Amino acid sequence: MIRKSLLLRLFDSAYMQRWNDKIRPLELVELDKQGHKMIIAYVLGKYEEKKGDFSWIEIIEGGIFELLQRIVITDLKPTILYEFKKNEDKYKKLNQWVFKELESVISPLGEDFSDRFRAYFEDSDDTLNKRILSAAHFYATRWEFDIIKQLNAYDHEMITIERDLQQKQNRYYDLEGIKAGAYTKFGRFISFAGQLRFQSRWAHVHRVPKTSVLGHMMYVAVLSYLFSLEIGACEKRRINNYFTGLFHDLPEVLTKDIHSPLKRSIEGLDKLIKMYEKEQMQEKIYPLLPKDWHTEIKMYTENEFENIILIKGKQEILQEDVDNKYNLDKYSPRDGKLIKAIDKISAFIESYEAIKNGSASPELHKARWSLKFESEKNPIISGINFGEIYADFD
Repeated sequence: MIRKSLLLRLFDSAYMQRWNDKIRPLELVELDKQGHKMIIAYVLGKYEEKKGDFSWIEIIEGGIFELLQRIVITDLKPTILYEFKKNEDKYKKLNQWVFKELESVISPLGEDFSDRFRAYFEDSDDTLNKRILSAAHFYATRWEFDIIKQLNAYDHEMITIERDLQQKQNRYYDLEGIKAGAYTKFGRFISFAGQLRFQSRWAHVHRVPKTSVLGHMMYVAVLSYLFSLEIGACEKRRINNYFTGLFHDLPEVLTKDIHSPLKRSIEGLDKLIKMYEKEQMQEKIYPLLPKDWHTEIKMYTENEFENIILIKGKQEILQEDVDNKYNLDKYSPRDGKLIKAIDKISAFIESYEAIKNGSASPELHKARWSLKFESEKNPIISGINFGEIYADFD
């Protein structure tokens, strides 16, 4: 069972400052970077998914394992980490220490998950799936670098960093997505997604940490996958749940984050916003992506909180939970109601952490208790007892 300790440990990445020895026009945090990286990994993966050794599950779990590792070694400068990687024995000892630090929070996820986590950093870095993740990592890092580059023009390290990033990125030009280039539609889509790092959630409330829409999407994605493991979801269901979490707020790059109470305060406003989002996605986002990706992206961004299955090539909305009958890859199921519950508990944790860090905002206190109260009315969703999880925070 997923516990409070894991939820908060994952949220630690929202505090982790990147490039904190450089001048930055805005805070760049690890959770946001990981979200951007995984969106890039999705795009790169779509170019490679027909290859025999490709696996979406390995991409998703690899991203989670790398995030967990990064949370533990936050104080280790990237150049030092790369030096560790050159020495097999030192890198092995480093990862043994990482696992020891995390063992108590990830052990409830099961022995199989723990074993895969340990094995991930011992296996070769030259597999297709790991190369996609590495390419996505350097692409997202380069995107950050380009933001801070001009402000640090007199920093002697910048030339070396830029040269090093370019050399590392050059290693991945055999990947079709990297060949597509930064100045094509591919690059414009990546930049669109990256702009969600600039959009703060609860923007009108003082909070620490000040989470972004992109960081929130990543947090929901990781939890969606981990909860899917807990309920024994089939492979396609886990993939759909993860990427729905990762993309569910993508339209907000076009509309900005609109506070939920505002959406509910005016009758019909929520539907009007959804209609506008669809129009804007059609006009500005879909033209940047190959047509055969559109159906998938629509599933991740429209009706994202509905349970769905695929019957004879057509998506059908389920009013009930996805049961064992439909828990098969051929039905391509998605637990939208579970993702909605995770979206809410993510908001709860954002308010919980802000209050713990000294925010006296009445709105945060109200949000914290209303989200918990709402969960008590319908505590079990898709087999997960969210009432127990909220109770852990009392």
